Amino acid sequence: MSWTDKINDTRGQLRGLNKAIPDTARAFGGLGKAVKEGGVLDIKTKEFIALGMAVVSRCEPCISLHCAALVQAGATKEEVSDVLAMAIQMGGGPAMMYAAKALECFEELSAG
Repeated sequence: MSWTDKINDTRGQLRGLNKAIPDTARAFGGLGKAVKEGGVLDIKTKEFIALGMAVVSRCEPCISLHCAALVQAGATKEEVSDVLAMAIQMGGGPAMMYAAKALECFEELSAG
């Protein structure tokens, strides 16, 4: 299954969850909007942080969504690789395995 397929599956699952718990979904969406629009860091930097956290917490759906956001934000492979190196330093061996997944995802999504 491609990373694009995985993103589409995740988005479909989230749509179903949003229908089941609309108040919670709206509140979580509001939090995401406030975090992304507020503060002093730009969106690309915030997505770098989110990707690092996704790798360390081993959340493959999060990795795919944040890689997609980074492609949209104009991130380079070198920038993403630097974030992945930091995640590995913080998360050890398991983070190394998920960093490999994240790099593969970013490369696939940035290729179009």
